[in-house]
Amino acid sequence: MASTPFSSDQRRLFIFLGVATFFEGFDFFALAQVLPNLRADLGLSKQAAGWLFAFVNLGTVIAWPLIRRADRWGRRRVMMITIVGYTVFTLLSGLAWDVWSFGLFQFAARIFLIGEWATSMVYAAEEYPADRRGTVIGVLQAFSSLGAVVCAGVAPLLLSTAYGWRSVYFAGILPLMVLAYARRGLRETRRFAAQAAAPAVRREPILRSPHRRRVLQLGAVWFFTYACSNTAISFWKDFAVNERGLTDGQVGLAMTIGALGSMPLVFLSGRLLDAWGRRRGAVLIYAATSAGVALAYTLHDRWALTAALVVAIFGVSAVLPVVNAYTTELFPTARRAEAFAWANNLLGRPGYVAAPILIGGLAETHGWGPAIAPTAVLPIVALLLILRWFPETRGLELEDTAENAEVDPAPRGS
Repeated sequence: MASTPFSSDQRRLFIFLGVATFFEGFDFFALAQVLPNLRADLGLSKQAAGWLFAFVNLGTVIAWPLIRRADRWGRRRVMMITIVGYTVFTLLSGLAWDVWSFGLFQFAARIFLIGEWATSMVYAAEEYPADRRGTVIGVLQAFSSLGAVVCAGVAPLLLSTAYGWRSVYFAGILPLMVLAYARRGLRETRRFAAQAAAPAVRREPILRSPHRRRVLQLGAVWFFTYACSNTAISFWKDFAVNERGLTDGQVGLAMTIGALGSMPLVFLSGRLLDAWGRRRGAVLIYAATSAGVALAYTLHDRWALTAALVVAIFGVSAVLPVVNAYTTELFPTARRAEAFAWANNLLGRPGYVAAPILIGGLAETHGWGPAIAPTAVLPIVALLLILRWFPETRGLELEDTAENAEVDPAPRGS
């Protein structure tokens, strides 16, 4: 059966959201790419680097109130605020004068960056046909991988300039300025506009509503997913340079190959979710994540490590469309952004924040490899929770997935 075609508005929105998510990937890789240089310039130990990552990532938790405002202010208004905010604080990160100012500016940038990313996922879920919703969410995440490719490719060149690691952040703001201008043509989603036009209804707190169980379940899946995925790529360059003896150039090439090699797979991950279903697709993607992370921190040969990195980057990128799909599909329009903020930011992101602290402390005495390789079991835990708790939502309209999630919390076969 042929897929539902996109309208002209949907095509324009797709380009806009693709550019927006591109910078999520660029920023994610930026800190990992500059970490050894940043440590040398600012005199940071491995444990201090872990604390820096943790503080910066705390901004992803603090993004919670901003994201949930999208259910009040609208998706468009929040998207506009986040793009401008991220542009400003990315520039300031490049101008930082010490580790404290750098950490503070990156902390603020992450608030707006994650707000932009979450709102993009809500836009994708609400504006595209049910039979292509997984594909769109997956492709948007693949644009994040494209941002990682660009960052991995240009970072070694930028690090060799007079501005060093600062140039990576200077380079990142130019396209964002274009995006901030292009946002003027962005429209509100039809579902939110229809819901906003309806008579206002007093809403109870979401954790006292029928959605409480789903929010807590998704929060647990996000927590275990992030506890592995956040450290898997963030510390790999430091691991490869200091524990496997690779040069900056060799690591840059490996990360470029890893990102390029994984990108076609990430682009296909959304189609996989639409073709196979969310549950069966999750089995393949989460299993690949676990295997890739374990091998990327235990192998010794340069090219074997590079191959493992391809799988690891694919995994930590492709798990996001899986959980994004469920997080946007299992709640009604009036609570979708709020539920996303609770499940992802407030409940899931503590794993994102705590993992670098614990890993940094363990790495001081055991090294990055022995500290990170055991986290490969966490994606398997997340997968088991998905299979235990979540229904199959492939091809269903959002109104049906939200309704069915409330009245029938038991998982269905794929």
